[in-house]
Amino acid sequence: MPPAPPNFRTLDLNLLRVFDEVMAERSLTRAARKLSLTQPAVSNALRRLREALGDDLVRRSGAGVAPTPRALALWPEVHAALQALQNTLAPSGFDPARAVNSFVLAMADATAATLMPALVAIIQAEAPQVSLRVVPLTTRDPRRLLEDAQADLAVGYFPALLADLAVREQGGEAVSFEHRRLYVGEYVCVMRRDHPLASGPLTLSRYCAARHLLVSFSGRPWGFVDEALAAVGRKRRIVLTVNQFFTAGRVVASSDLVTVLPRHFLRETGMREALVTRPLPFEVPPVHVEALWLRSRGGDAAHAWLREALLRASGQAFEAS
Repeated sequence: MPPAPPNFRTLDLNLLRVFDEVMAERSLTRAARKLSLTQPAVSNALRRLREALGDDLVRRSGAGVAPTPRALALWPEVHAALQALQNTLAPSGFDPARAVNSFVLAMADATAATLMPALVAIIQAEAPQVSLRVVPLTTRDPRRLLEDAQADLAVGYFPALLADLAVREQGGEAVSFEHRRLYVGEYVCVMRRDHPLASGPLTLSRYCAARHLLVSFSGRPWGFVDEALAAVGRKRRIVLTVNQFFTAGRVVASSDLVTVLPRHFLRETGMREALVTRPLPFEVPPVHVEALWLRSRGGDAAHAWLREALLRASGQAFEAS
């Protein structure tokens, strides 16, 4: 016999706010912090909602919690309803001219060099009391960074992460993240102007025989270029790994090493006259630079303004290139 439906007239709607935050964070501790509650209070609210709905809703999984199928089915509707209510009651919750918010953005140095000048100009004109802090992006999967509230937005190239989110959504699973494409970049081979490979065609064999510098945020001596080479049965010799694009530019400008850099970054280095670029002699996927954020932040007016300002900054940066 199926459980009786909950009595909506007696249901405490505050329990749905707790449920929404737990689903977004997949952690009672982080949900409690976001709601300014204690963890026992969050646990008690979930217990009451479980009793009302006749379902466990979430179960312990590692350091966090995993939702039940019933919770996954309920969450999109609950989240949308709460968001609509918030927008109705507080439609103008953010005034850029008066705001004193502080935002944290995680991105690589090449991305920051491209976007930050235009973003700072927007903030100076529209939100002069808002402050930004840019922290290094040290991974291609910044979900934990966002979940732990170490950044409001992560900006970068996240192909494996986005593929994972797409698979989860196609499987009917509610995901905790949203993203938006800012621009499409292109990677090129970079070397000093008088490098032996700077003259003549850059063939696949000449490229693989060179000594290489790899930019790796995590320090792992393997990147998407190596994956592309492996697909055609080739490999390269990496003799130096660094975690910043600017450092890579400085090193190759005064050595026989070659590296791979975003084409748009070269104008920001101040070293363009010392460097020369060549198209990579093999196919690599386009570089889709995305902004990634927690879905639970999607309806926050200040956060929405930041995302829109970042999108405008991206457009202005590439109009100027």
